Amino acid sequence: LYEFTRELNDWCHQQPIREGLLTVFIRHTSASLTIQENADPDVCRDLTDFFEDIAPRHRAYRHSAEGPDDMPAHIKSVLIGCELTLPVADGRLSLGTWQGIYLCEHRDHGGARHLIATLQGERV
Repeated sequence: LYEFTRELNDWCHQQPIREGLLTVFIRHTSASLTIQENADPDVCRDLTDFFEDIAPRHRAYRHSAEGPDDMPAHIKSVLIGCELTLPVADGRLSLGTWQGIYLCEHRDHGGARHLIATLQGERV
């Protein structure tokens, strides 16, 4: 899990919209986006372990041409999701105290990931 809350907050602050909704979408089927606790790194470690248990590599998947980590990655992506909608107030994300935005990489070597961010709301 890769936290990118600060980068997303910085991007929002640079936009002319101060109040509104931010939608973030990941353009991949083997990665996902989530909001999760960003204070204790054990939360992310436990989540990673949990999803490895749910979608193990050693299962005989039909879709296996791209390697043993590919189909489990698709399953994890379905369970976690590919988009987030977040409130923005005063040009900043309106997150809870311990919330962070994470890209969940489910492949061993996923490569570059591309996100689309759309901010809608009231201009300055």
